[in-house]
Amino acid sequence: MKRLICLALLLFAASFRPALAVTPERVITPGGIEAWLIQDHANPIMSLEVAWRDSGSAHDPAAKLGLGRLMAGLLDEGAGPYDSQAFQRRLEDLSIKLSFSSGADMVQGHLTTLSRNREQAFEMLRLALSQPHFEPEAVLRVKGQIEAGLAQSSEEPASIASKALFAASLPDHAYGRENEGTPETVRAITESDLRAALGRLGRDNLIIGVVGDITPQELSRLLDSTFAPLPARSNTKPLPQADVGTPQPGIKPLVIKRPIPQSVVQFAFQGIKRDDPDWFAAYVMNYILGGGGFSSRLTVEVREKRGLAYSVYSYFYPFDHGGLWLGGVATENAKVAQSLSLIRRELARMQGKGVSAKELADAKTFLTGSFPLRFDSSPNIAGLLVAVQSDRLGLDYLEKRNALVEQVTLGDVRRVAKRLMAPEKLIVIVVGQPKGL
Repeated sequence: MKRLICLALLLFAASFRPALAVTPERVITPGGIEAWLIQDHANPIMSLEVAWRDSGSAHDPAAKLGLGRLMAGLLDEGAGPYDSQAFQRRLEDLSIKLSFSSGADMVQGHLTTLSRNREQAFEMLRLALSQPHFEPEAVLRVKGQIEAGLAQSSEEPASIASKALFAASLPDHAYGRENEGTPETVRAITESDLRAALGRLGRDNLIIGVVGDITPQELSRLLDSTFAPLPARSNTKPLPQADVGTPQPGIKPLVIKRPIPQSVVQFAFQGIKRDDPDWFAAYVMNYILGGGGFSSRLTVEVREKRGLAYSVYSYFYPFDHGGLWLGGVATENAKVAQSLSLIRRELARMQGKGVSAKELADAKTFLTGSFPLRFDSSPNIAGLLVAVQSDRLGLDYLEKRNALVEQVTLGDVRRVAKRLMAPEKLIVIVVGQPKGL
C-alpha cells in the first residue's frame, strides 16, 4: 500500500509540471521495433502506452462478439510463473500499474512504473503478452463482470440508443455490431478462441509511445526483450471502408419505447477519418456547432433560448476505416420533436452560411489554448503519442497542431460544412415515449 501511495503521489506531482512542448524522438531497436519517446527526468517515473492496429473488437467473429474485450481483460490475470493473485500481488508490491483494453480498432496496453522497478515492469508486460494463463477461474470471473456490465447497459437509455444508432448507421460493417458482446456470445468464447485472438498482437502492427525517466538506449534494450516473443505478423487484415448509408427521403426516427419521462435522442450521419485533409476545418466547425459546450450553437438554441434540454452536443467519431458525425440530446417526451427540428435547422444553417468571423476566432482561441491541458500527465502524453502514430500525423504533429488550427479560414469552414452537414441524411434514434414524431 505504501508503494502504491508513493506511485500515486508521483503521478499527482507529474500532472502539475509545465506542459511538454517538444518533438518526440523516434527510437528504433536492433530488432526493428519502433517507439516514440519523450524524455522527462524531472520525476523517477515512466509511462508506456502500446497499441496494435487492426486488432480490436471489430475483428471478433460474429458468433464470438466480445472476444477482443475478454482477451484484453485477461492478460493481467496470471502469466508466466504467476497465477492470477500472484501476478496482481507482484504488480502491487512493485508499484506497477499495468492494464489492457480493447476498442473497435485496437487492443491497447497501459504501463506506469517507478524508474527503479523498470526492469521488472517490462518483464511483467512481456509475460502478460507472451505467456498469459487464461485460467478457467479467471475466465469465468471476467466473463461474469462483462455480463454484469452488459446487463446494466441493456437498461440504460443512452446505451440502448448508442447501440441502435451504430447498427442503423453501419448495418453492413463490423463497426455497427455490438462489439462489446452479448451474454450469449461472451459465454461461447473458449480458451482456444482467446489463444487465437492473441495472434492479433504482432510486431508488424505495434505502436508504442513512452514518456518519462528513461533514455533511448535503455528503452531500446527493454523493447526488444519485451516484444520479441510476439509473432512477426498479426493474424488480422484491415477492415473494409465503412460508409454510412443515405436514409430514404422522409424516413422517420427509429423509436425504441421505454416508460421514461425523458427521451434520449442520438443522431448521426457520415463523418470523416482523422487523416482527412478537411479534419481541422471540420473540427473547428463542429466546435462552433455542438462541441463547444455552453457556447455552441446547438446549446444556445436548444437550452439557453428555449430550455428544452440540459445538454445537447455533437462530435466527430473517427474510426481507422471510416467515420461518423454523432450528436445527442435528452429532453421531455413532449419536446423531442421541437428539439429535433431545431437541430436540423442549425445543421441547415451551418451548411448554408458557415460561421462568422467572431465565432471562428473564439473557437481557435479555445482549441489552441486548451490543447496543452492534454499534456497533464505522463500516461496521457504517452497515449497521445500512440494516437498520433495511429493516425499517421507525423513526428512533428505536437509542435504544429495549433498552427493547423490557426490556418483554418472562413472559406474552409464553409466548404467543409457544405460537404458534411446534411440534415436530410440524419439517422435518428429515440429511446423513450416521444410525442409528435
